[in-house]
Amino acid sequence: MSQFDLATLEKIVAERARSGDANSWTAKLFSRGTGKAAQKLGEEAVETVIAAVSHDRQELISESADLLYHWLVVLALEGVSLDEVMAELESRTGRSGIAEKAARKE
Repeated sequence: MSQFDLATLEKIVAERARSGDANSWTAKLFSRGTGKAAQKLGEEAVETVIAAVSHDRQELISESADLLYHWLVVLALEGVSLDEVMAELESRTGRSGIAEKAARKE
């Protein structure tokens, strides 16, 4: 299994965001702000869904990678760390998803 993980990608995103490199997609997204990055995140989410319902395994892998990358960019722009998201997920593991969702409606 690869040693590459989301925490590593989160660090790369942070480094490239601060780089000011005109050739960096990450730096460009950061300069355009949350609105543009969130738009790209939404586009990648739709493309991931299309790949899934098309049963296109390789496209699903590729689009999932794009989705995760753009998600981390949006989190970084909003000052939310991957650790915070993971802590939220961890807090949900002790209860059923159905109960957790019902609790959010109250």
